[in-house]
Amino acid sequence: MILSNVHRVGSNEAGNISISHGLITDTAVHAAHHPKLVFDNAIVFPGLINSHDHLDFNLFPQLGHHIYHNYTEWGNYIHRYYKPEIDAILNIPLALRTAWGVYKNMLCGVTTVVNHGNELELKDVPINVMQNCQSLHSVRFEKHWKRRLNNPLKLTARVAIHTGEGTDEAACDEIEQLIHWNLLHRELIGIHGVAMTPKQARSFKALVWCPQSNYFLLGTTAPVHRLKDYVPIIFGTDSTLTGDWNIWEHIRQARKTTYLSDKELLANLTTNPAKVWGINSGVIAPGNDADLVVARLKNGQSTMNSLFDVDPADILLVMSKGNIRLFDEMLYSQLDSIDKSRYSKIMINKVYKYVYGDLPGLMKQIQAYHHHIQFPVTAS
Repeated sequence: MILSNVHRVGSNEAGNISISHGLITDTAVHAAHHPKLVFDNAIVFPGLINSHDHLDFNLFPQLGHHIYHNYTEWGNYIHRYYKPEIDAILNIPLALRTAWGVYKNMLCGVTTVVNHGNELELKDVPINVMQNCQSLHSVRFEKHWKRRLNNPLKLTARVAIHTGEGTDEAACDEIEQLIHWNLLHRELIGIHGVAMTPKQARSFKALVWCPQSNYFLLGTTAPVHRLKDYVPIIFGTDSTLTGDWNIWEHIRQARKTTYLSDKELLANLTTNPAKVWGINSGVIAPGNDADLVVARLKNGQSTMNSLFDVDPADILLVMSKGNIRLFDEMLYSQLDSIDKSRYSKIMINKVYKYVYGDLPGLMKQIQAYHHHIQFPVTAS
């Protein structure tokens, strides 16, 4: 397949991208025998990598109404004051909650999402879900965390753990404890790191920055502008308990901090996490997985500004390892090469999309357990 007449972010000229057997084979090919999708005023970029989500927690509304000193204070608060709301969501079967969490990411142009928490059973997921690291919740909430951290049978596995999610002394001390007790010198992927110092950052393989979640809970976020020279920064959303379902709202909030340049912010969603997690994507280049997203190029905007102005309704195509997982209605007549019966029609902000699988059926199943669940998309 050839994606024709697309502008790569950062480029002023449109070009072609060729895909074969799930890989990008050439970025300038003109082979006539390949199926071709022709775009008009469109940008193309690597599929986003969401390095922190709790896939089974994305049917929750945001819970909490003031600023907290740390995540334990917030956790105790919501379990005290929102128990009925929490129980109602947890009554929905885990498989249904997880499936929606995957779709939530795909609808926004995420082609790889890293799930944090207990390993989830996944069937026929449309995008790449990573669960191949050891997930520890945190120093305060993970039982026997020292023993689990220093398990020699897990020596080669990365450890993903919430750490320093707070603004008080205890949050900073938590990071010190984690570093001190990492006796086997395992690779630590720190999540949040709001209280992290540059000295502490050196002890981590990467830091997952979740700015919207941090601002919602704590009123501030990790000082990534001071940490980026000491640890790779990668981007995460956390779940809808603490943030919007739309990752682009998180990205725009990150951009407003001016902690990172536009190129750095894009790298934190693509090239940086691809290196950290060992994924063959994140760059549009021959030999890489064809994890690609095409979106509308906004009139009068540069490709970079248009990128940061994207919303799910603007996404024209999501491709995971060369497989089309979402396409805009405008492409329907060009896609004779795929089995369209495997896709369901939905509407996002009055724009029709086709998504792989039965998303309307999933939403109907979820609403059978919880009538008041409101989805950001509607069935067509």
